Amino acid sequence: MRHLSWQDFDRAVEQMARTCGGRSSSGIFGIPRGGLVLAVALSHRLELPLLSEPQPGCLVVDDVFETGRTLAPYRELEGSTLLVWISKAQPLWWQAVQVDPSPEWIVFPWENAEQAAGDEGRYRQEH
Repeated sequence: MRHLSWQDFDRAVEQMARTCGGRSSSGIFGIPRGGLVLAVALSHRLELPLLSEPQPGCLVVDDVFETGRTLAPYRELEGSTLLVWISKAQPLWWQAVQVDPSPEWIVFPWENAEQAAGDEGRYRQEH
């Protein structure tokens, strides 16, 4: 397991802000669960509203792109930017702060390591 720190988080938020700072966005929507933490931080950093639902022209954020299943429903959202902290695949229709094709499970700073191990086990059984 790869454990990320709050310092890693701060660096990722700054990179996300630089990536999206010059764009006009209607707000920021975070995909539950991991995207919410990033969305709150970016909402403050970019002074954009935190959205409870995605809308055209918004920034959609998530913590990790693994299979694309959670990000795919937002792919056709008009005028939106889709951005993840870590992508396990080379970005095609989304953007990423980091690309890490390693199969290693990532534990984000807001996660409980024991719970993350359970999440990994369930994920590995499904895939």
